[in-house]
Amino acid sequence: MAQLYDKSYLSSMRRERAEALAIEALGYLAGDPEQLERFLSLSGLRPETLRAAAAAPGFLAGVLDFVAGEEALLLAFAADAGRDPAEIGRARAALGPPGEAL
Repeated sequence: MAQLYDKSYLSSMRRERAEALAIEALGYLAGDPEQLERFLSLSGLRPETLRAAAAAPGFLAGVLDFVAGEEALLLAFAADAGRDPAEIGRARAALGPPGEAL
């Protein structure tokens, strides 16, 4: 059977889905002022620098690192998003190896 998609296409699709999930996680954080404040504090960002930082390489991976770093937050986000918590880990892996996050 012929290969329908090449590996780079599949990798690109995984990355796009991972980025979408990270953006969804950021939206979830934005809806929880306490968690957003904690994220900003730990990342060294300020509300006025968040938009510019979001375009930086590694930012979305950092969002997923933050969410996955606290089990209660991970489970709450996964439940809210209707996703398996393991999907957050897979999305993080699709965004690159640890150490590439902000």
